[in-house]
Amino acid sequence: MQPMRVWERVDAARFCSEIEPSNEPAVLRGLVDHWPAVAKARESPQRLAEYLGAQGSAKPIQTFVAEPSARGRFFYRDDLMGLNFQKRLLPLGALLKFLLQELANDAAPGLYAGGVSVPEHLPGLLAGHTLDLIDASIRRQTSLWIGNRSRIAAHWDQPQNVACVIHGRRRYTLFPIDQAANLYFGPLDRTPAGAPISLVDFHDPDFVRQPRFRDALQHALVAELGPGDAIYIPSLWVHHAESLDTFGLMMNFWWHAAAPYLLSPFETMLHALLTLRDLPPAERAGWRSLFDAYVFERHGDPMAHIPVEARGMFAPLTAQRAREVAGQLQGSLERLKQGIPHP
Repeated sequence: MQPMRVWERVDAARFCSEIEPSNEPAVLRGLVDHWPAVAKARESPQRLAEYLGAQGSAKPIQTFVAEPSARGRFFYRDDLMGLNFQKRLLPLGALLKFLLQELANDAAPGLYAGGVSVPEHLPGLLAGHTLDLIDASIRRQTSLWIGNRSRIAAHWDQPQNVACVIHGRRRYTLFPIDQAANLYFGPLDRTPAGAPISLVDFHDPDFVRQPRFRDALQHALVAELGPGDAIYIPSLWVHHAESLDTFGLMMNFWWHAAAPYLLSPFETMLHALLTLRDLPPAERAGWRSLFDAYVFERHGDPMAHIPVEARGMFAPLTAQRAREVAGQLQGSLERLKQGIPHP
């Protein structure tokens, strides 16, 4: 494994001109040292908890709770048919009280609240905890991650992400998406928290059952972050995240610069189950060539010889044309649901 590249004194100009275009993960050392919550965290966990409590709403937060035997690994049961933790709705105050009470207890039950919407649950944090690296006009999602020692299995997200550490140390291990086949992912549509996860236990890998994980490690990047540091995770980079202390707090910013009418490519994978995967091999290979030409444009614009107004659905996509494509797909899916054979 190789250490991740570290950048210091990063501003918006440097991020947009050098870091983001590289499509490589990066540690942004000291990016949010100036945040009020980081200052409170450096005083004491108690002062940080008081500060958070003053910024929060009364709405309960979905929280994962695991037995101490899980050692902070929020995961499947052994049969992959269930989960090794429970989901509970807890007030922010109760969550913080538990973390403070168990600060010195290395054998405490695992407690983890992830993807907590800051506008919904801690709106008071928004004004003083901003990310100035990306244009203000780009839609973003701001979330909080809070808990004790935890291990979040390697997974990928479609949006880009800057994750900012407020309290505790965090360790990240990242892989390019082309290593997915070497990471032994579990069910893509039945996941612990939304994203497909690797079945490899990074603390105790089973190289007999999962031998290709050795190959993945040759491409891994690792980094350890402390309060005030941040990490940039580009779209689709697989990342394994660990909170190393008994009180960890992180805020992250997700954004996706694509047009809002574009669906997730995961929808295409599901659609491909109905159209491509079970075709005879020769037909499937033919369609792969067509996808390479018309979707991935491996040989340049395949419609360049056709006037734009004559390209139909293959003209540049607009919101209106997206609705037309969706309408055609909807008709096909309705016929399938009704058991009508495809013509």
